Amino acid sequence: MAQCRRRTLLCVCFSFALLGNIFIYVTVSVCKAISESPVTIHIVPDRFIAPGLDNSSAVASHPIKPFWDLHPDGGAFWNKLQISWDRKSNPILRETMALSEDAEESVLSPAGTDCNWVQSLKLRPPKFGTWPEQIQEFVLSMHCREYPLLLGQPETCGSEGEEAPMLLMAIKSQEGNFENRQAIRQTWGRDGWVKGLKGKGGMVRRVFLLGKQDASAGPFADVSDLLALEKGLYRDIVQWDFQDTFFNLTLKDVLFWHWFSHRCPRARFVFKGDDDVFVRTPVLLDALGQEEQNPGSARKMSDFIVGDVIKNAVPLREARNKYYIPENFYHGLYPAYAGGGGVVYSGALALRLKQVSRSMHLFPIDDVYLGMCLQRLGVRPIHHPGFLTFDFPKGENKPCAYYSILLVHKRTPKEILKLWWELKVPHPVCVNNVTGFHDDSVNRVSVTRPLAPRNIWPNVHPFSL
Repeated sequence: MAQCRRRTLLCVCFSFALLGNIFIYVTVSVCKAISESPVTIHIVPDRFIAPGLDNSSAVASHPIKPFWDLHPDGGAFWNKLQISWDRKSNPILRETMALSEDAEESVLSPAGTDCNWVQSLKLRPPKFGTWPEQIQEFVLSMHCREYPLLLGQPETCGSEGEEAPMLLMAIKSQEGNFENRQAIRQTWGRDGWVKGLKGKGGMVRRVFLLGKQDASAGPFADVSDLLALEKGLYRDIVQWDFQDTFFNLTLKDVLFWHWFSHRCPRARFVFKGDDDVFVRTPVLLDALGQEEQNPGSARKMSDFIVGDVIKNAVPLREARNKYYIPENFYHGLYPAYAGGGGVVYSGALALRLKQVSRSMHLFPIDDVYLGMCLQRLGVRPIHHPGFLTFDFPKGENKPCAYYSILLVHKRTPKEILKLWWELKVPHPVCVNNVTGFHDDSVNRVSVTRPLAPRNIWPNVHPFSL
């Protein structure tokens, strides 16, 4: 019995002795390794930036550049204004952002009601005097959006008890362009029920959007009596009291969206275009009617916009070009936008554009501004080859090509009248092309670009991406 106990005690003692030796060995090894390693002191900068991509297997890879862009505005005037307003109006940042009094003054509301120039003068960039005069004038008034409505046409779209328009034609014009307006009234912009090329068509209403004649570009003949005659005879003039300049076309869009929300919110679609375009209205009505019949169209209508879409456009930096935008005014590429000769969007989207425009500073080019609003809404404009906002390509077979387009820019009043009546009685050579955009026989002949799809309005989605 005693011998058994001695053996047990020896086993236990031997185990503890072995563990003690292992512990001593590990401790000595670690201490030796630490004492032999060189000591490196790292000075941490005030603002830490990841040094680069580390390929070591011991740690995970990390970014080469800073996590976010510290100067997203690129030092440009418009970008600074917009970013400042976005940050000020951001509900997350607003609670924690501590702005000084001077910083508060620099955050200018995009939809201000104060139309004097004092605030704008404070915000002029250093090289303001080097910009063209039209850009300087735009900057000094870009915060003002409330102008008196001289002619409102409250009965254009009817009352609640009447049928809502299928299509509202909103055409940008100027006081002196009477001949353009008259040609449109007699052709593609006729008011009332318009039959489609193949379908039943729909109710169309028409308004011309005008400002006041720009006196600095004159002299101009006094056309006030003629406008009064148009107002009484056609009741389709909507006019505001602002200078109708090229860079104020954006303002005209914003004022129109406001007018639309109060005077014609039931219109299902809006055509917004210039008074020097030719439109095949019956074909457009057929396409829109088919669009409404497609599965899920009600859900898609809030995002619906179609036209000649331009993507990844670079601002023009040539000072002689009328689209010139200085580098210190706007930084970056333009968002996707539809060419301004003509674009179609849903009434539901028009109401959304009115709302989002209140948080977007005006931009000199109206087409680009529409693209900016669409980008803010998360809406992608749909490109369609039937919108020729830059005319036919050189060498296009024009006599027959007109039968497979939706819009072409630009045309004189005489050309608009001639085209309208020629398309009513088609040329024998082109007769097979007059089939609308639903049949397989539609084919546009082009010399300088690939043939258009044989079925421009597919059954699944006539305005497909």
